[in-house]
Amino acid sequence: MAPQINPADFTNLTLEAHENDVWVVTLNRPSKRNALDSATVEEMVDFFSLAPRAGVRAIVLAGAGDHFCAGLDLVEHHDADRSPAEFMHLCLRWHEAFNKMEYGGVPIIAALHGAVVGGGLELASSAHVRVMDETTYFALPEGQRGLFTGGGATIRVTDLVGKARMIDMMLMGRVYSGAEAEEVGLAQYRVDGSSFDKAMELANRAAENLPLSNFAICSAVSHMQNMSAMDAAYAEAVVAGVVNTQPDARARLAAFADKSGARIRKD
Repeated sequence: MAPQINPADFTNLTLEAHENDVWVVTLNRPSKRNALDSATVEEMVDFFSLAPRAGVRAIVLAGAGDHFCAGLDLVEHHDADRSPAEFMHLCLRWHEAFNKMEYGGVPIIAALHGAVVGGGLELASSAHVRVMDETTYFALPEGQRGLFTGGGATIRVTDLVGKARMIDMMLMGRVYSGAEAEEVGLAQYRVDGSSFDKAMELANRAAENLPLSNFAICSAVSHMQNMSAMDAAYAEAVVAGVVNTQPDARARLAAFADKSGARIRKD
């Protein structure tokens, strides 16, 4: 029997199930600009571990209040006065949560607004699709705070914007917003209105795909990026062999063959 997700088990995340097995996950610490404390990270590990096995077909990740996420809870970090080993293990839990997002195989669409800063950008970069509105701004202020990224920015943010821009953001505290943020790759969509509404639209579109196809798209592509070209080519062929012969795809292929299915058109 597939595991069940009980929203009552979560405190810092608000969980809502919608039609088409689309779930909305909202960071719910608005008074802290949704900064990530250790308890929130543990809840993310729990939810994103369950989601692929609980039949979730797509996820919208949002933040309550005026901001998506301001990153590491610096007050908790200051008060905890962690040792190097303690902070290392905290970072590893962040990696656990974000890896489950990126590699879990369930499409995650991040609805961004306000601050997407530090660890908040690391969180957003773990989603598969990012939608920003006109209030959204991105930054990695670790250099100014005597810190260094610990939640995967050196991997995922660098993949999005390139090494030079990543170093510039950390070194100079550069802030990206508006069209410039979209152009450098921090978001795939920029909307005048609600990023949440657009994210829900995209999540429902993704949920219409076959789950095995989504799993391959949202897991295998990331894995293949970590391989040599030869290994990635082999892995791609194996995944294609499984996905492209799945029985559930037969009706969709038949609709394409008899021209009864939707055709790809230029907007």
